[in-house]
This record gives sequence, C-alpha cells and structure tokens, in this order.
Amino acid sequence: MADTVGHLPRHPLRIVKAAKWSFQGLCAAWRHESSFRLEVWLFVVLAPLAWWLGQSGVERVLLIGSMLAVIAVELLNSSVEAVIERYGAEFHELAGRAKDMGSAAVFVMMLNVLLTWGVILLPRLIAPDA
Repeated sequence: MADTVGHLPRHPLRIVKAAKWSFQGLCAAWRHESSFRLEVWLFVVLAPLAWWLGQSGVERVLLIGSMLAVIAVELLNSSVEAVIERYGAEFHELAGRAKDMGSAAVFVMMLNVLLTWGVILLPRLIAPDA
C-alpha cells in the first residue's frame, strides 16, 4: 500500500504495523513454501553450531548472516513466484525466466554460505595447530 502522508515523518505505531505485516509474510512463507521451511530448519540446526565454531563476533556474524541472507532471498524469490502465479499458470517465457532468475539468486546465496563457512572453517581443519 502506498503511504497516504507522502514524505511526512511516520508515526511510531507504523513500526508495529510493519512488524505485523512482516510476521504475516513469514507465516505465509512457512505455510506455502517448502524450500523456506527447509532453509529455516537448516538455520535452526546450523546457527548454534556457527555460534560455537565462530571464534570472534565477526566470524559468528558472517557464519550466521550468510544463512540469514539465504532466507531473505528465498522470501524474495517466493514473492516473485507468487506474483507470477497470480497472473496465471500458463507458460510464458518471461515468467519462466523470472522464476529461474529468482531460483538462481537463492543458489548464489547458498554458494555464499559454502564460501563463507569454507573460508572461516577449512583452515582450522587443514592446519588445526596453526
């Protein structure tokens, strides 16, 4: 929805409304998107491990943040897919391209997780005494 007040400062209660809408979006993703549920479960399992394996605050933020980025991009991908499906299930080249690009964005973020975890943790496995 568009703002009805233009560029005027927002009332603090708008934060509550925004939080409510965000929670509704998370609930919808959980209900309708199996990929989102899988990524959340992986986060629930791996975030404590990341907290334990990270040796500094920066490492912990990178390990956990990379997984949060996957979840965020999955939400965006799911929203693109929902809008496309709203206009019909028939095949259209541009709709297919948009869905494929959204999926590719999630894939790139998953590669980012592997890269981040690898760069931080592999040196410890290769040379544990260093």
